[in-house]
Amino acid sequence: MADTVAWRPKAGEIPTDPGVYRWRDEAGRVLYVGKAKNLRARLSNYFAPLPTLHERTRRMVLTARSVEWTTVGSEIEALQLEYTWIKEFDPPFNVKFRDDKSYPYMAITMADEAPRVMVTRNRKIKGAKYFGPYPKIWAVHDTIDLMIKVFPIRTCSESSYKRAMQTGKPCFPGQIGKCGGPCSQRVTIEEHRALVEEFVRFMGSYDRRVITQLRQRMAASADAMQYEQAARYRDQVEALEAVLEKSAVVLKDSVDLDLFGIAEDELAAAVQLFSVRGGRIRGVRGWVVDKELDISTGDLVEQIVQGVYAGTDLPAGAGGEEPPREVVVPVLPDDADALQQWLSDRRGGRGTKLSTAQRGDRAGLARTASQNAQQALMLYKTKRSADYTTRAAALADIQEALGMTEAPLRMECYDISHLQGTNVVASMVVFEDGLPRKDQYRRYTIAETTDDTDSMYQVLTRRLARLDEDAALPDVPDATVDDVVDGTKPTKRFAYRPQLLVVDGGQPQVAAAKRALDEAGVTDIALVGIAKRLEELWLPDDDFPVILPRNSEALFLIQRLRDEAHRFAITHQRTRRKRDVKSQLSEIPGLGPSRVAALLKHFGSVTRLRQATAEEVGEVPGVGPATAAAVVRKLATVPVSAPESASAPTPASAPTPASAPTTASAPDTGAEPVGARSGGPVRVPDAGPDGPQRPA
Repeated sequence: MADTVAWRPKAGEIPTDPGVYRWRDEAGRVLYVGKAKNLRARLSNYFAPLPTLHERTRRMVLTARSVEWTTVGSEIEALQLEYTWIKEFDPPFNVKFRDDKSYPYMAITMADEAPRVMVTRNRKIKGAKYFGPYPKIWAVHDTIDLMIKVFPIRTCSESSYKRAMQTGKPCFPGQIGKCGGPCSQRVTIEEHRALVEEFVRFMGSYDRRVITQLRQRMAASADAMQYEQAARYRDQVEALEAVLEKSAVVLKDSVDLDLFGIAEDELAAAVQLFSVRGGRIRGVRGWVVDKELDISTGDLVEQIVQGVYAGTDLPAGAGGEEPPREVVVPVLPDDADALQQWLSDRRGGRGTKLSTAQRGDRAGLARTASQNAQQALMLYKTKRSADYTTRAAALADIQEALGMTEAPLRMECYDISHLQGTNVVASMVVFEDGLPRKDQYRRYTIAETTDDTDSMYQVLTRRLARLDEDAALPDVPDATVDDVVDGTKPTKRFAYRPQLLVVDGGQPQVAAAKRALDEAGVTDIALVGIAKRLEELWLPDDDFPVILPRNSEALFLIQRLRDEAHRFAITHQRTRRKRDVKSQLSEIPGLGPSRVAALLKHFGSVTRLRQATAEEVGEVPGVGPATAAAVVRKLATVPVSAPESASAPTPASAPTPASAPTTASAPDTGAEPVGARSGGPVRVPDAGPDGPQRPA
């Protein structure tokens, strides 16, 4: 392979000014649009030796046949031109925005002779003032019903309004008290306009002074014994209080900001946008971004912010808005100053601050937005795997990409997890027809090993030794639901043979698995490894990986299989670590099971217990100073807690645990079926709200 593409422009031909560049293929189609402070420095990164490039960046560079650039006067101009070209050319290697839904808004048609309030999903009504978005359409209707009790403005359709004004007969909503416009024959156009402006002013600021004034009028009417009028004011106060209660107070009354929460993986990112006005959450919306190239979180933030405040349909209903006084993002992009100036220009020069949430209420709201984004990303990936047609297409794509003779109706994925070389365990998860079969998950304990590749070899050897033990399906509940697997029931070891084995890792792990297959004499089962950083697939004895399109259902299915294996392995490893700590503590004289449980309950976690001093341990009821000192000494001899390692490649020369032999052999103990050890019901752990966790 050549070091770089043959058509690379000379470095001296590329200017060092800020600008925007476009990559084109042989047909002239724009593949990618980007910007740079220094065009020469940025483009030279793409023309680095091809083996050093990110796999997907290399694919884009090899697909392209030319690159062109346009210099601009400033970074702000580069931002604007980049966004314009992305909208114009829709390049396949730039990020793609997907809506998870279309949100309803409250709109007031200020350009009409008699403005009306309405519920709409159309964000392009000329002259309209919008409030929202609202999570549910009934929430908009409830708010409108409450507001028109205080500010009775027009709600009827345009045709009803024209007919009423021509005939002099009130519109039907006006006859039943649901419309307060001039068509109801109760107010003039000028009086109605004043009501509309009060309506908009309150919705825009949630100014409680309006409620204070109504309370004063209510009290004055009551003093004057005008009780019916006082009752009307009372109802209006209650209506406005109900509107305020529907909007959660999260920050000070003077705070107006938009806060972005982002959760991402190698293929996609979920975005949650919280709109806070007057210290209250006025709207929440979310969408998904498909990533084709591997870009940093800062670059992703920049493109998301541009899409929200510059676009008209990216995502639908969320573009072209005026920025608030502050925009809070998870990570500041490299050219944060230019983006902040661009936001200020979009706001008419009034100034917008671009920041991150470091502490206090903003940080708490940012965590909430991030959690929502994580949930949305997990749901998005699950939905893509839930549809039968989608799953069938994904399996067919996997078959084609890996050169298999049949679709992999049963896939098994293996992952290794350990804590600094101790408590080495492995997981086997099973997907049938693209769905998890949790009743057939297996957990492996690896007593002695030298590194991750040796662990993978051992696990596959033990699995393949039982490949044809029993072809009958196990007597367990429906695997598509999270039922309890009763460990007291006799279960079959395995079901039918898999068509595809997936291992977590690259060429070393695949080579170890291939050695196990060869030694077992198995030739009819396909093998592939998935490397997490680049999400590429490695086949045995291949020098180059298989690259699936970033938005392909096949890659999403394999990624979900791999993530489930991560989760299951780490869960098992944590369980064993906790059990080991209990056994270590139980060796201390005078410290029985009840006191061990009391220690763990008092500190809440093993990590906090390890960090405690003897004085802090002595505060636990029943633990004296001598016992507390013994606990601290004992835990100091146990390996310190650290993030679990799941399939992190370990050099062959790495130090071997004292108990680990130099050979790769291990007792053939087989797999540990879920629930088989305890003899009682065991629930297979499900993915938590944060999804599968992977150590750095």
